[in-house]
Amino acid sequence: MAEPLNHFTDVGDCSREQLEQLLDLAFSISRDIRAFENTRTGRMLVNLFYEASTRTRVSFEAAAKRLGMHVINVSAIGSSVEKGESLEDTFYTIQAMGPDCIVVRHPEEGNAARLAASAEPGVHVINAGDGTAAHPSQALLDALTLKQAIPDFSEIRLVMAGDIRHSRVARSSIKMLRMLGIGEIRLAGPPEFMPGDGTTEGTTVFNNLDDAVKGANAIMMLRIQKERISGLHIPDAEEYHREWGLNQARLNLATSGCVVLHPGPMNRGVEISSDVADSPQSLIRRQVRNGLHTRMALLLTLTRASA
Repeated sequence: MAEPLNHFTDVGDCSREQLEQLLDLAFSISRDIRAFENTRTGRMLVNLFYEASTRTRVSFEAAAKRLGMHVINVSAIGSSVEKGESLEDTFYTIQAMGPDCIVVRHPEEGNAARLAASAEPGVHVINAGDGTAAHPSQALLDALTLKQAIPDFSEIRLVMAGDIRHSRVARSSIKMLRMLGIGEIRLAGPPEFMPGDGTTEGTTVFNNLDDAVKGANAIMMLRIQKERISGLHIPDAEEYHREWGLNQARLNLATSGCVVLHPGPMNRGVEISSDVADSPQSLIRRQVRNGLHTRMALLLTLTRASA
C-alpha cells in the first residue's frame, strides 16, 4: 500500500503509486458501485464553492451520499462572503463544525493548498478547481476514462486541443498522464491559447489541428475559457470551429476507433460538433459517470487516513 493521502490539492500531492491505487479503486467502484455504498456512514463533506459548477459539485455530493456521508453545500452567494468575510474565516468556521472533507473551488490560484496547510488533523481538503492552476479530480476521472478505453497508458497518443493556456484541466491532466506513463501528448490550439509556462514540457505542440490528430487514438477537446480571458481577442464561434473545432472529417484523420473526451461544459458548434459529441467514439458521458466513481475513490482514500 502507498503512503496515506492527506489532501488532494494538486496532482503533485500524489506519488505514481498513490495515483495508480486511486485509479484501481475507482475502476472497482465503476464495476460494482453497490459494494462501496454506505461505507463512510456518519462522516461529513462540505462543498465550499466560490465559482459556479454543475458536474463537479453534484458529483462530489452524489459520491459522498453514495458512501453514506452527510453533505453541506456552501456557495459565495447567500453566505457570509457577501458580508465581507474572508476565505480563511469562512474555512475556519466550517472546520470548527467537524467535517471530514472540505471540497474547495475558487477563482484564485493556490487557495486550496493554502487552506490545506491550515487544516486541522482529520480534515482533508480537496481542490475542485483553482484559477487556471489545477483541477486534479477532473484529471483523475479523465485518466480513468482513458484507461478503460486503452488499458496500457504507454499506448495512448492523446491530442489535447483548444484553450490550453487558461485551462486548469489541461495543466492537471498533462501532469497526471505524464506521471502515469502516457505514450504521447500533442497540444494544439491558436498561438494565443498556448501557455508560455512549463505546461508544454514533454509534449509536442501543433499549430494545425488536422496535423495533430493524424495517428492519434484519443482526443480531448477544451472550450474557450471566456471567464478567465483578459486582454486577448476571443475568436468568432464559426471561425473558431472552422479552424479548431473537432468535426467528423477531422476525427476521420485519427486512427480507427479514436476516442473523444471533453471535460465539459461543451460549446457545440465551437470546439466540437454535435455529430462527434454524440458519436459512438465519444466518451463524454462516461467521463461524467466516472466523476462519481473517482470522487468516491478519493473520499474513501482520504477518510481512510483518519479512520
